[in-house]
Amino acid sequence: MDPIDERGLRELLVESDDMQSDAMRTATRDLDDYVEAVLDTRGRSRDPGGQWPGWGKVGVVAGLAGAGTLLAAWPAAADPAQDVQALQTAASLENLAVATYKTALTLPFIGGADANGVVKAFAEKTMAQHIEHGQAFNGAVAKLGGKAQNDPNAKYAAVVKEAVPTIKGAGDVVALAIALEDVAAQTYTKNVSQVSTPELRQLFASVAGVESQHKAILLAVKALLDGGAPQLIALPPDAAKLPDAAGSVGFPDAFFPTEKASPVEEGAVK
Repeated sequence: MDPIDERGLRELLVESDDMQSDAMRTATRDLDDYVEAVLDTRGRSRDPGGQWPGWGKVGVVAGLAGAGTLLAAWPAAADPAQDVQALQTAASLENLAVATYKTALTLPFIGGADANGVVKAFAEKTMAQHIEHGQAFNGAVAKLGGKAQNDPNAKYAAVVKEAVPTIKGAGDVVALAIALEDVAAQTYTKNVSQVSTPELRQLFASVAGVESQHKAILLAVKALLDGGAPQLIALPPDAAKLPDAAGSVGFPDAFFPTEKASPVEEGAVK
């Protein structure tokens, strides 16, 4: 196996860390703002019937500037219960990704002596990032009084369980990881239009970007594996030897799809 350029690998991991750090910094801030607003509203305005008229901070704004401001600051269809379900479902997808990468790293061609150094490093770094995402989602759920989702997504856990015995090489693992990253990215992209506040929309948009990056890298790796050129999975790559499609294979869609997105309630905890 060709040697891996350690300097290039470190640079890639630094870039990945930078993107992850930016996304999680934004996520933490937005989640804290969202939780504070919901708790404030919940503490001041829940009526005996359990309705959410929208007073608290946004209600003060409405009282000063009129109902139009209230509609702009807090959508009429705001549903904290659905927001919690979305966060729990997201956590279930992150838990599944962590479990899948952990299993993959026990295989000799992903985490063992036969592994490509770049693929192994990517799997380790990506697993750590999924752990952070899951902790962020569950942290918000807990602050809102909901139950943390500590189990993997049941629907896709069954898919992984069925696929694991058929894995024969690195290409099979990469294909499975692509499927999981794609579902997560599509789910969070769709969540942007389903949750009730700008803070949550920003959160899901930020994390969707990280998952999309994972998918793009994996698509490029899979193309080289399928093309019988694993030696080209190196840092920095030998650009002269890469196929013409190397620059576009990681981005197959002009607009990111959402048809595979998990329903908001799919991973909710009752």
